[in-house]
Amino acid sequence: MPPIPHVDVRAQYAPLIPELQAAFARTLDSGRFILGPEVEAFEAEAAVTLGVEHAVGVANGTDAIVLVLDALGIGRGDEVICPAFTFFATAEAIARAGATPVFVDIDPLTLNLDPREVERRIGPATRAIMPVHLFGRPAAIEELRRFGLPLLEDAAQAFGAPGIASGLASTFSFFPTKNLFALGDGGLVATSDPELADRVRMLRFHGSRAKKQFEFIGYNSRLDALQAAMLRIFLPHIGRWNAARRAAAARYRELGLGELVELPLDDPAHVYHMYCVRSPDRDALAAALAEAEIGFAAYYDPPLHPQPAFRALGYAPGDLPETERAARENLCLPLWGGIDRAAQSSVVGVLRGASSLRAA
Repeated sequence: MPPIPHVDVRAQYAPLIPELQAAFARTLDSGRFILGPEVEAFEAEAAVTLGVEHAVGVANGTDAIVLVLDALGIGRGDEVICPAFTFFATAEAIARAGATPVFVDIDPLTLNLDPREVERRIGPATRAIMPVHLFGRPAAIEELRRFGLPLLEDAAQAFGAPGIASGLASTFSFFPTKNLFALGDGGLVATSDPELADRVRMLRFHGSRAKKQFEFIGYNSRLDALQAAMLRIFLPHIGRWNAARRAAAARYRELGLGELVELPLDDPAHVYHMYCVRSPDRDALAAALAEAEIGFAAYYDPPLHPQPAFRALGYAPGDLPETERAARENLCLPLWGGIDRAAQSSVVGVLRGASSLRAA
């Protein structure tokens, strides 16, 4: 059996290489490599796709979060509620802005913020809630909206998912493994608030509108024109790619994977950035996949609240039990837009064999 990667990015972009080469040549001929027409065009096209009024291209997804927090004046003395079962950048950006991340436990079925736990942790210093649409599943935005606080969506893993980008702002990463990806780093801030969008645009460019008068202490965080040109090629395919991811997720069910592990709870809006199953025997299953040269990942183990960088916040083992259990049990299997049935059958076969050995 040939090796199976965890994610095969090239399988998605390979058919588009002639278009990518043409876009590269067009940008090269223009001589405009920082912001410029390609970035402006991508921003307009992304805003339409996301259903927002404004999209602002930035250097990466982490910067996107920092820029939104800075634009809103969230900083020292403020608290932002977020999950601890997410990539480090979510809370890193909050801390980088000078605010304090307040880690809240997750719903064990969705792996997203549990609104009941959020309500329990809201305090006088809470300035915003930052849900993460983890692994491509939209968080419970409507339930979180009732708390009356700004919702800043970390949507890095969920471009194209229905129902996202409905909070005050949403942020995206175009890291190459994402549903919508660049050929390098890139990020986006999406909002329908014109003042917020205007301030983010200035902050990404050293706090300036035209590099003559500097109104704020800003950042150097601009989306490259070459990456924008590539993203413009990929953007029209996001619906098809996400549909292919959903079809692959359904195929894992059809192949009997649910007999071996706990499958992710499906949702019509889930776009399966990752296909994460759960098992108390995660490490043994992972070892079997590794031996068979099948790619996988076990994410956020350990989660954020015991990380050395956040030790001063005082969290202890057991404070977020569902987060800690998910960290121990999650196993993300091969999935991308275009994975074939044979590869998925091989994955299920290896897991079935490992399960049989443990049961014997």
